[in-house]
Amino acid sequence: MFEQMKTPPVVSAEEWDAARMELLVREKEVTRARDALAAERRRMPWLKIEKDYEFEGPEGRVGLIDLFEGRRQLVLYRFFFDPDVSGHPDAGCPGCSFGADQVADLRHLNARDTTFAHASRGSQENIRRLKEKMGWEQIPWYTVIDDFDRDMGVGEWHGTNAFIRDDDGTVYRTYFIDARGDEHMGSTWAHLDLTALGRQEEWEDSPEGYPQTPPYQWWRRHDEYGS
Repeated sequence: MFEQMKTPPVVSAEEWDAARMELLVREKEVTRARDALAAERRRMPWLKIEKDYEFEGPEGRVGLIDLFEGRRQLVLYRFFFDPDVSGHPDAGCPGCSFGADQVADLRHLNARDTTFAHASRGSQENIRRLKEKMGWEQIPWYTVIDDFDRDMGVGEWHGTNAFIRDDDGTVYRTYFIDARGDEHMGSTWAHLDLTALGRQEEWEDSPEGYPQTPPYQWWRRHDEYGS
């Protein structure tokens, strides 16, 4: 196989270390740029949700505020599992399914007062069967029954919206990504970096008064978080 490929040169250990350190400088620049971008997201203006959106859930009809499950923030992915998807109702969009396979244990995200969920136009019965088939039982999943997806920029295909709620139950839209912006999602850090409050750690550049705690100290093994 290698004979058909234009491969990089084979070098000594010293040369390899030097090349790696040179590239590491660029990698650190990208890391700092990603942190700066997340800091800008935390300063994005908020859009108040004026409509009373409703969804069908496993236990019946619910509102948008219910999707938060009592937490402060919500990251909601519009999964393309609609009746016109090829393979429906036995399969969802291949790209969305690829992403769902990568969603980290949600207890880490919940520990930062943030809920992750899916929404689509598939029926709850079809969603239940798909979750069981694919091993996605940890992901809350709701059926869109009104204009929510169209209003939130995901009337077709897929996308990720971030929301935050006030103590009085008012909900605000704080960020949105779609297309290739979704492809890196799945990890706890990627989801938190999308939100208005971020990772909520002291090293972050966040507006004054935002909740922040020391890094590392809140981390747990996923079976060690309290309720």
